[in-house]
Amino acid sequence: MSDSATTIRGDVPAALISAPGSGAGKSMLTAALARLHRNAGRDVRVFKYGPDYLDPMVLEVASGNPVYQLHPWMTGMAECRWRLAAAAAAADLVLVEGSMGLFDGSPSSGDLAASLGLPVVPVIDAAGMAETFAAVALGLRAYRDDVHLSGVIANRVGSAGHGRLLAGALPDDLPLLGAVPRDAALDIPDRHLGLVQAGEVTDLDERLDTAAGILRDAGLEALPATVTLEGEAPVRPPPLLEGMRIAVARDEAFAFIYRANMELLAAMGATLTEFSPLRDQALPPCDALWLPGGYPELHARRLADNLPLLLAIRSHHAAGCPILAECGGLMVCMEELVDSDDAAHRMLGLLPGRAVMAGRLTGLGLQSLDLAEGELRGHTFHHSRLDTELEPAARTRRTRGGSAGEAVYRRGSLTATYYHAYFPSAPAAVAAMFRGAPLQIEEG
Repeated sequence: MSDSATTIRGDVPAALISAPGSGAGKSMLTAALARLHRNAGRDVRVFKYGPDYLDPMVLEVASGNPVYQLHPWMTGMAECRWRLAAAAAAADLVLVEGSMGLFDGSPSSGDLAASLGLPVVPVIDAAGMAETFAAVALGLRAYRDDVHLSGVIANRVGSAGHGRLLAGALPDDLPLLGAVPRDAALDIPDRHLGLVQAGEVTDLDERLDTAAGILRDAGLEALPATVTLEGEAPVRPPPLLEGMRIAVARDEAFAFIYRANMELLAAMGATLTEFSPLRDQALPPCDALWLPGGYPELHARRLADNLPLLLAIRSHHAAGCPILAECGGLMVCMEELVDSDDAAHRMLGLLPGRAVMAGRLTGLGLQSLDLAEGELRGHTFHHSRLDTELEPAARTRRTRGGSAGEAVYRRGSLTATYYHAYFPSAPAAVAAMFRGAPLQIEEG
C-alpha cells in the first residue's frame, strides 16, 4: 500500500494450476511444485484462487512465503493485478492454485487466467483412464479461446507405461508435462471443511520434500513460460482505527483468517494482539475483539472448560466493547454448541440458542453485506446450523440470484454471523464494526 497510486510491473515464469474438477489433486501438486522450486533455491510466491483458508496454510509451508487470495469479485480485479505484479517484480516463480474446475463458478479460475494472460496447467486424475485422458485435456483447451493451456499434468498414474500411453494420446502442441504416480506423500488428510490444518500435520515438511522429489522424477522441474504482470498498488486506507487495540483469537479452534484482513486492520492504525481461547485465561488489553472462524466444534470441551477466558469475554461484552464473531466465532457466542457426537457444551451465552453440527453442508457461496459505508464482500461455508429465536439485524445477499443469505445478529456491541468478510472490500464498514457503530444497512 502507498499514499498514492504506484504502478508495479514484473516479468516472471508463472502458471495457474487447475483441474477438470475438485478431487484431482491440484492442491498438493501445487504445494509440491512450490517446494520443488524452493528447494532448488528459487523465491516462490503462491496464491489461492477464491475464498479458502486451509489450502493457503499448506502452500505457505511449501513455499516459505505468505499466501494471499485472488478473486475478481471478492478481492477485486485491481487487487489481483497488484498482488501478482508485486510478486512478479520480486520472485523467481509465481503459481496460482485454482478452485474447483477450471471453468466452474462465476467468475471462474479460467476468467482470472484469461484476464491476466496466465498460462494454465490442468491436473487430470488419470487413474482408470487411457486415451480418454487426451479427450478431457483437449476439451478443456477448446472450451474457450482466451484461456491458454501450456500443457497438462497426469496425476495418480499407474505405471511408466501408463504415462507413455497418456503422452502418446496428446497432440504435439499440448504436451504432457509430467506423469505423477500414486504416492501417499501426495495425500493430506481432510475433514468436513477441507484439508486438515497445516499445523496439525506433524510430518508436513517431510511429506512436501518427498512430494517434491516425486514431481522432479516425473519431469516437472522445468519453469513455466515467462509472463508480464502489471498492476497499481492500492492507496493506503485512512487511519480509521488509529489508537485501537484489537485482540484476535487465533489457535487450532480459530484459524480462518485472511492475511489481507489482518494487514488492513494494521494499515488503518489498529494494534493487533493474538490470543488463544484454548490456552489463555485472560484477554490481552484491548478495545475490540475478533473471534474468527475455525473448528470450535472439535475443541468444544476445552473451550467450555476455560471458564476464566469465557468470563473475560463476557465482561468485555458487558462493558460495551465491540466484538466481531464470524462463523466459528458465532457458534461460540451461543449458549450451547452441540458437537458431532451430540454432546452439548456451554459457550459464551452472548446470543440466545445453540449451534448444532448438522452432518452436512448447510451454507456455501459468495455473499455480500450492503452497508452505508460500502459493500462488504465475502463468502459462507459451514456444516452447522443455529437454533435461535433471535431476529437478525440484517442479512447478506447471495451473488447468485441476489436472494437473502446469512443472518447478521447484533446484541449490544456484538456483531455475529456465519458470513466470512474480506475486509479490504469495504475498509470503512469494517472500521465501523470494530468501533461498535450500529449497522447501517444500505437499502437496495
